[in-house]
Amino acid sequence: MALMPEYEFRTIQFPRGAGRAAIRQELTDHAEYGHWELHRTVVYLSGMQKAWLRRKIIRVPRPPAFPSR
Repeated sequence: MALMPEYEFRTIQFPRGAGRAAIRQELTDHAEYGHWELHRTVVYLSGMQKAWLRRKIIRVPRPPAFPSR
């Protein structure tokens, strides 16, 4: 049975007057340098925008312990 991937999430809020280019640049920087992907966005009636980013949590399995002598 395959395990479902685990994700960590980050929320970013943009004020009402934020331009599209500035928002796009901020999200691009997070994706490029932090390996985040866009999960969801919402634009509220007040004009504020919120974006949820996610990235996979990579669990490294422990190597087997060496037998003690």
